[in-house]
Amino acid sequence: MKKIFIITLLTLAVFQNPSFAKTNIPQKANHIEYMNLDWWEKYNDEHLTNNLLTLYENNYDLKNAALKVKENEQAVKMQFANELPQIGLSGELYRNLRSSMQQFGNMQIPSYAQYNYYLPITLNYEIDIWGTNRLRTKSMKQRLEIIKQAERATYIALTSDFTADYFNLIRADEFLSIQNELIKTQQEIVSKTKDKYETGLCTINDLLAEQRFLTTLTEEKNRHIKTRDTLINSLRVYLSKADGDIERSSYNSIVLLKNLPDKYSTEVIENRPDYLQEEANIKRIGFDVRVAKREFLPKFILFGQIGLNAYHLDTLFNSASQMFNAGILPSIDLFAGGRKIALLKLRKFEYEEALNSYQKTILEGIKEMNTGLIEYKTASENYQESADRLKMQNQTYSLMKDKYDIGAASDLDVLYAKEAYLLVKKDEVSNKINSIITTIGLYKAAGGIDLYKINENI
Repeated sequence: MKKIFIITLLTLAVFQNPSFAKTNIPQKANHIEYMNLDWWEKYNDEHLTNNLLTLYENNYDLKNAALKVKENEQAVKMQFANELPQIGLSGELYRNLRSSMQQFGNMQIPSYAQYNYYLPITLNYEIDIWGTNRLRTKSMKQRLEIIKQAERATYIALTSDFTADYFNLIRADEFLSIQNELIKTQQEIVSKTKDKYETGLCTINDLLAEQRFLTTLTEEKNRHIKTRDTLINSLRVYLSKADGDIERSSYNSIVLLKNLPDKYSTEVIENRPDYLQEEANIKRIGFDVRVAKREFLPKFILFGQIGLNAYHLDTLFNSASQMFNAGILPSIDLFAGGRKIALLKLRKFEYEEALNSYQKTILEGIKEMNTGLIEYKTASENYQESADRLKMQNQTYSLMKDKYDIGAASDLDVLYAKEAYLLVKKDEVSNKINSIITTIGLYKAAGGIDLYKINENI
């Protein structure tokens, strides 16, 4: 019997020891659907899609966002446990030593020593008459919804920022290529101008001006190199890479999105994570206000014990050692120093603050959508203008080469025309990338919705 008793106690100790608890921590992000790859594939860039998949697998911000959701899921379970009865075993085994000084009237108890075996199973359950614990659980579920929307916002922000940097890197590559061609052309101009100076066909000021422009172009090339390297380092952080190049497409292979809707309903903002977070926050605080009101009501706790109580181990399982008691404990605070009133007012103020934040979020969302739409339209128009200007400059360059072929223009005239074409080409590249980036900003402002489907449910 003693062996069984000892084994039982050790088994209970093992199960109650937290050092044996196991955790299941996710090793990657949870929601591939938040990446919205169908949208990014519309840019027709395989390298971009592959990089976004790597981002999903490796990015630490996405992993931490997933862990925060897991943490709050457990917090909801912890709160839900308060709605359930609490059952526990808290046994006692002790030796009682009593002296002969104990006396009841004229009867004196002699000195004695004995063991006491006390093994009760205790139950406590707050009868949720007013639904207070249920409201607390609902409040925690709304907090979980806020965290889920924060995770989704992290996906939208990271994919949008990464893609914007990706296209900026393509622009830096093309700028650097054009800049190298500009420097090569300017070096030829400097060489031919120097020949003209030596033959007395131009002044020293003309030569110095061309040499100064060459140094300006070289400085600009260094800035493009810095921009390219900075963007590569930034993209490595997104992809959790310590080194290595970033796989990317060439400028000539990227495409513009066409025929995007030019009008959107304000209902679009209802899909934005910040809007949904504020909506959930209002509900959460609404539950907290109701909980604060119920704090003024009495509580009723159901309690009971069933178990064994004996002074000798061999009589522990006898019927005489069995014990049972149960009851209901009502309680109410008669005076709490104004704490409950202050808590209720606090929750009401928080609710009003949440309503104001909700209204502000709506206005901010509308503003971002309108701003994004204006930027997209402006960038698209500017790109079209620069593309037309590039065509005209290309015609000028071709005409100059034709004039050179028939002896009506000098080789310097051809070089100047080529240089002018390359400068206009840089404007065309910049405006094209700007147009692409504004579609990314519009996607982000719309809460990560496919812009081609944005008006389907409106």
